[in-house]
Amino acid sequence: MPVTHPGQSVAVLADAQNLYHTAQSLHSRNIDYGSLLDAAVQDRNLTRAIAYVIRANSPEEESFFDALVDIGFETRIKDIKTFGDGSKKADWDVGMSLDAVSLAPHVDTVVLCTGDGDFARLCRYLRHEGVKIEAMGFEESSAEELIEAADRFRNLSDDAERYLL
Repeated sequence: MPVTHPGQSVAVLADAQNLYHTAQSLHSRNIDYGSLLDAAVQDRNLTRAIAYVIRANSPEEESFFDALVDIGFETRIKDIKTFGDGSKKADWDVGMSLDAVSLAPHVDTVVLCTGDGDFARLCRYLRHEGVKIEAMGFEESSAEELIEAADRFRNLSDDAERYLL
């Protein structure tokens, strides 16, 4: 049964790369961002919803970015970087963390949609600042330190049919 918190304000920050790769590797499916956002907000007041995405120049990504906006997410887009040795890098850890810290004084709860353990320290900091932290991810691939650092962890695999397309 969902937890209800009428009147509370919430910010939802979705690590799209982490969610995409995990949903693909565990279920060979894509995330239903509409259902994800609904579940993250519940009956609370949505202050901001931000999806952090990487532009890799694939043909369908612009329509994906547009769909996120239609659902209600702001998109933060970063180009993938390719280095001289052929390695590639793109992540939003610092950007997501800065947005969470900036939003903290304006919300009761921050929902981090990721399984990335790099956000455990951010969770501890926000909790210290009086903000409730919820994390949503696939438990099979979510870092234990993130699960422990959040006030609440929702395992997307528990209701995969709801969250996957």
